[in-house]
Amino acid sequence: MKKLRASVRSHKKQPANHKRREKCVFNSSQAKPSGLNGLAKQKREELLQASVSPYHLFSDMADVTAFRRNLLSWYDQEKRDLPWRKWVKEEANLDRRAYAVWVSEVMLQQTQVATVIDYYTRWMQKWPTLQDLASASLEEVNQLWSGLGYYSRGRRLQEGARKVVEELGGHMPRTAETLQQLLPGVGRYTAGAIASIAFDQVTGVVDGNVLRVLCRVRAIGADPTSTLVSHHLWDLAQQLVDPARPGDFNQAAMELGATVCTPQRPLCSHCPVHSLCRAHQKVVQDQLSALPGSPDIEECDLNTRQCQLCLPSTNPWDPTVGVTNFPRKASRRLPREEYSATCVVEQPRAIGGPLILLVQRPNSGLLAGLWEFPSVPLEPPEQHQQKALLQELQRWSGTFPATCLQHLGEVIHIFSHIKLTYQVYSLALEEQTPARTAPPGARWLTWEEFRNAAVSTAMKKVFRMYEDHRRGTHKGSKRSQVCTPSSRKKPSRGQQVLDSFFQRPIPTDKPNSTTQ
Repeated sequence: MKKLRASVRSHKKQPANHKRREKCVFNSSQAKPSGLNGLAKQKREELLQASVSPYHLFSDMADVTAFRRNLLSWYDQEKRDLPWRKWVKEEANLDRRAYAVWVSEVMLQQTQVATVIDYYTRWMQKWPTLQDLASASLEEVNQLWSGLGYYSRGRRLQEGARKVVEELGGHMPRTAETLQQLLPGVGRYTAGAIASIAFDQVTGVVDGNVLRVLCRVRAIGADPTSTLVSHHLWDLAQQLVDPARPGDFNQAAMELGATVCTPQRPLCSHCPVHSLCRAHQKVVQDQLSALPGSPDIEECDLNTRQCQLCLPSTNPWDPTVGVTNFPRKASRRLPREEYSATCVVEQPRAIGGPLILLVQRPNSGLLAGLWEFPSVPLEPPEQHQQKALLQELQRWSGTFPATCLQHLGEVIHIFSHIKLTYQVYSLALEEQTPARTAPPGARWLTWEEFRNAAVSTAMKKVFRMYEDHRRGTHKGSKRSQVCTPSSRKKPSRGQQVLDSFFQRPIPTDKPNSTTQ
């Protein structure tokens, strides 16, 4: 208990005159998003400061200095050994250094570090320079990116590399402002990360990890996606960034959020800035509140109903969850549900080994340019999914009876904003001769070639189900029927009607407008 008292000694309630000095006058005007510079930007900052209590600021420069010193000292001792950090440290060429940072930052968007390491290593071995990436094909990029998700990232990364090589003389823009302005897919955070790490520009960054750290150290409980809170967080990041080591500081803040100040079960006792953390101070206060003569800890001067950065009155401080009261959990929109029928078409008796059919998706929209098994979208409830799928298959594989199509089960894959349920079918064709030539937009691959192809994780799940059925290890699996003349049964009258329906002209599919 003595330790708890000691940890709050420096945060005792300030004298009345001090409190009057820091108390701010609340202004009901809210900062509005603006892309203007000069006076408009200054006015926005004035409005923002007028509506914020000093409790949510770093008003004392001594605290800013201590924050920088403690965070960087911790980072120097505890930082993880990651390949992009090693690359940046050893690369003297500024354009190559910026490229190395750019690749890592794009890959790390919405993806865990452990997953990225292998992809990053293989990427940099294959395309160590901007010029190497610019000369690669989109097929090669998609192939290496396969399984990493959010495939548009790789495509935009290559588009940016080509722009640098073809339009900017092979030189990366040197500031966060020009990086964001000139390179496709580079937003404010990525631009700031490249500029600070590669070029030592003194600019702060706010990603998910930094957002969590800042919300906790300054007790910001309002919706972090709101315009006012977002502006405030970026202002804090800019105020805190160390002018002598901006790149290291930004990486340290991200590292702290990733390894110590985590979303759940944060390690506050290991945090180098916990003495400056408002959320941690609140936890200590709760622990001491039952003791007689316990010291007060500074709190927001403004009434909770007025302060636009405090936890809302509808969702007040919960002592049972401690510092994880911050940041406020954003209300997540459930992914919309979509349905598709897909079929693994195989020539099991092709000379040279079994072959499977892949078709290429359009060059825009979800999973643009990737390869997949022939698929059709379904509208639930879909009573005739076999008919729709067979019509699509006939575009690629010719005519065959519906009895050859075997339903294997369903595969569910969740993208960032879509929950896609695949009804999975298989079709084994009768050819025992060299593989038929695939029409434009399709190709026949061996199983091994499929594993190395530019296909999505969802298609890999579908193929695993197919493999399980082939091996007889999937629950309810049956031996695949091969469509040869001898194996075909005389179709029923109903089946004859269906087969005649399948011979009708195939309607043109509407393009998928969903983007990722």
